[in-house]
Amino acid sequence: MANIHRGEIAAEIGGETRVLCLTLGALAELEARLGAGDLAGLAERFAGGKVSARDLTAIIGAGLRGGGNAISDDDLAQMSVEGGLRGVADIAVRLLQATFGEAA
Repeated sequence: MANIHRGEIAAEIGGETRVLCLTLGALAELEARLGAGDLAGLAERFAGGKVSARDLTAIIGAGLRGGGNAISDDDLAQMSVEGGLRGVADIAVRLLQATFGEAA
C-alpha cells in the first residue's frame, strides 16, 4: 500500500498494482540517466512541459525501483498501462507531485 506521506504512489502497471517512490537514490539515478546534473536541472527539464517517451520511462522506472520493484526500463517499456500514453503521463505527474509537491 502506498504511503503518500513518504512520497509513494500506487499505479497499475503490467497488470499489477505497484508502489512507486522517487527515493534519494532513485532521484540520483534519474539525474544521471537524463543528464540533468542536479535536482534543479531535473525541474528545469520538466517545467517546460516537453517530456519524451524516454523521460517517462526513466521517471516511472526510477520510481518503480525506488518503490522496491526489480524492473528494468526495458521491461517497463514492454508493459501495458491502462489509458495508454495518457495513463503513463498521469503516473509520471502523480509521482513527481508526490515527490516535489503540487507545484511539480
